[in-house]
Amino acid sequence: MVVLYYLLYAFIWLLFWLPLPILYGISYILYFLAYYVVKYRRKVVRNNLTSCFPEKSEEEIIDIEKRFYLFFADTAIETLKLIHLSKDEIKERFKINNPEELERLFEKGRSVMIVLGHYGSWEWSPSLYLHYHGVTGAEMYRPIKNPYLNKFFLKLRSIYGTETLPKNESYRYIVKYLHEGKVFGLGLIADQTPSIPNLHFWTHFLNHPDTPFLNGPERIARKADLAFVYLDVKRVKRGYYSCDLITLAEHAKETQEDELTQRYAELMERTILRDPAYWLWSHRRWKHKRNKETN
Repeated sequence: MVVLYYLLYAFIWLLFWLPLPILYGISYILYFLAYYVVKYRRKVVRNNLTSCFPEKSEEEIIDIEKRFYLFFADTAIETLKLIHLSKDEIKERFKINNPEELERLFEKGRSVMIVLGHYGSWEWSPSLYLHYHGVTGAEMYRPIKNPYLNKFFLKLRSIYGTETLPKNESYRYIVKYLHEGKVFGLGLIADQTPSIPNLHFWTHFLNHPDTPFLNGPERIARKADLAFVYLDVKRVKRGYYSCDLITLAEHAKETQEDELTQRYAELMERTILRDPAYWLWSHRRWKHKRNKETN
């Protein structure tokens, strides 16, 4: 198994020397296989789209669906391309429009919780810390069960110097950073469906009156009194993204309970509605029902 891992790694390392415009040719193959042959989660994607956009025609839904699957393939290519993207190139391709927003907070000695969603090239988001010096960049992640895959993705996610914090140990690291006097940014993708024990916050989202959201990021930010910032990602074209940093609170502890989670949900919805094809529709986002599982 170890030998297979290193052989696959060597193959990926060599293949992804190719420039992205050529690698996107592989995306079309992946798209065709996923959409037409394997039909990967086609039913889940279709159900999600039709329930979120009942006003759209079948033709419009299918158009979004196909664009999503091509984007999904592109995301796989862009993630693996991290092996060879230089710091200068990733800063050009994943552009932060207002880096001064975080600079202002960091200069005040404020550490920041940065929340985003599975929209655009989320695996490129740790590169935003390349804009800042003297700041610890970290991201929270859920370990993958397969140890070889886990090792591979940890390597990718830390390629620009970002520290990766296991989800269940993240607060311990935050306390350690604060005790050491470090100013840090902690990134977290917060639009995934909570597990049943974590169904604490529900809101209206994408035409669904009862959508559960993780409120863990807010609880952590309030407990540690972090600033709370949303990363709004736009896809400009293949391989290029434009991002805006939106501060929701400089002192999370001064906000009302669930205020930041609600605001995050509203901004996440706005991001998705701007162009729905670039969100991760293959997740079973509405598998939990409030009246049955949270009473």
